[in-house]
Amino acid sequence: MHSILPAVAEQLFRDVEKIYRETSQIPDDLLIALKFVFGPCALQALDLVDQQSVNCLTSPSGRSVFQVTGASGRLYTCFVSCHYCPCPAFTYTVLHRNIGLLCKHLLAIYLCGAMAVTQQESVSDQQMTVILSGAHAS
Repeated sequence: MHSILPAVAEQLFRDVEKIYRETSQIPDDLLIALKFVFGPCALQALDLVDQQSVNCLTSPSGRSVFQVTGASGRLYTCFVSCHYCPCPAFTYTVLHRNIGLLCKHLLAIYLCGAMAVTQQESVSDQQMTVILSGAHAS
């Protein structure tokens, strides 16, 4: 996991990974812990996971980026390496108010990683350049 998150969050993702690998489920105690640590966005993030809304795009040059289709259908290009999502909730809750660790999109990315259910997609280097430049349609 990434050292950007507090140790309690990282441990929680490790627990999800271990138990989900063994049982293909997240038990109630871990769901409660997710809600306690991440607040209301935990349930929203789990909905995004259930809807298979998280995609990891990878190019031949080795670049990768995550795209999450939000509940409204909008596509958010997220950067886990620098802990960033362009959604309004991230800007307000995490950056301006500093009252949350993550938005639902970033949390869904971490959960998909822990559960090994991230959708994988290969794109050309040219497509990746367009995505990273922000010139793609959202």
